[in-house]
Amino acid sequence: MTLAPDAQFVRAATPAAAAGPEHVTEPTAYDAILLASFGGPEGQDDVIPFLRNVTRGRGIPEERLEEVAHHYRAFGGVSPINDQNRELKAALEAELARRGIDLPVLWGNRNWNPYLRDALVEANERGFTRLIAIGTSAYSSYSSCRQYREDYASALAETGLDGVLQIDKVRQFFDHPGFVQPFIDGVRQGLAEVAAAGIAREQTHVLFSTHSIPSADAARSGPASRGFGEGGAYAAQHLAVAEVVMAATTTPVPEEAAVGRLEQSAAPWSLVYQSRSGPPSMPWLEPDVNEVIDELAEAGIRAVVIVPLGFVSDHMEVKWDLDTEALQTAGKHGMLAVRVPTPGVHAAYVSGLVDLVLERRDGVPVEERPALTDLGPWYDVCRPGCCENVRLGFKPAVAGLQP
Repeated sequence: MTLAPDAQFVRAATPAAAAGPEHVTEPTAYDAILLASFGGPEGQDDVIPFLRNVTRGRGIPEERLEEVAHHYRAFGGVSPINDQNRELKAALEAELARRGIDLPVLWGNRNWNPYLRDALVEANERGFTRLIAIGTSAYSSYSSCRQYREDYASALAETGLDGVLQIDKVRQFFDHPGFVQPFIDGVRQGLAEVAAAGIAREQTHVLFSTHSIPSADAARSGPASRGFGEGGAYAAQHLAVAEVVMAATTTPVPEEAAVGRLEQSAAPWSLVYQSRSGPPSMPWLEPDVNEVIDELAEAGIRAVVIVPLGFVSDHMEVKWDLDTEALQTAGKHGMLAVRVPTPGVHAAYVSGLVDLVLERRDGVPVEERPALTDLGPWYDVCRPGCCENVRLGFKPAVAGLQP
């Protein structure tokens, strides 16, 4: 591709992505897949150093770190996330081999071993120059998208490989069928468990839970030109996916019984938030999952189906904030609570991630890319100013137009 002299360049991009098109439809011969994740401690001695990595530069006192540390210590100081990423890496490799695709999978973390810089050094040592990155987060926000793009840029600078390696990323996959299908399966099963306990749909509430983020960051998620409103693309994407899941899990009315009705047994649902970590003075997305469970109990709801819609695996914030705290909140009210699985290594999810890589490898036209909501298919190259962190400002980032 020949770029005009005034073209906006995308940092460390392959030639097909360098000018920053919304969707890249030129084939690109990638050498390897870069699987990027948050990372987590793998022993009691790792917990505080890991938390220092996570909170570096935020002025969090040691006593606050100790408060959070007990979540990890309750699980032996081991976060499940690293083992989950090992399983996902192995599942991706198996799916690639099944399809006869020769693309090695490298894995690196933001906050713990193996670090992203280690993965880039490995790529260089193995002679790879063009990487396609999969961040283990489906939605648009600073922490779930832009921060990973900054991580890639930082790792390139740390390793001296800026100008040597090129890194593109797959699109945010919140509405890709491979990501959504595991939740559809899970909600169907969850509602079936509630029904088997003799609880009616009208006494059941489905709670789609995701990580709360600062309201100011949420408002800046996604391109400003899309006009998503107060919750930005982050809230809009979750709401759109929840609607798809609920539409797929309602029970159709038999044709002979349908009298002006298209469906029956549709359980009420809400989008809720969890894992808030900011000071009380800073507005974060609400409502909190535990507060909503309290309110539902007062309203006479007897069962909740909790769907970790914002997460790709059962890591610590699922195991503690949902499986421990939220289930305890439901239990104190005598409510039945069923927690739906995350995608993990569900066959549809693994296959979908490979499909996302092939979109970029093969330059698949936009109209042929699957998306289950009207918001997608999302952008291959992030748009200018997307997912700004108000407190930190813009740092160098790959796979997106500046800033």
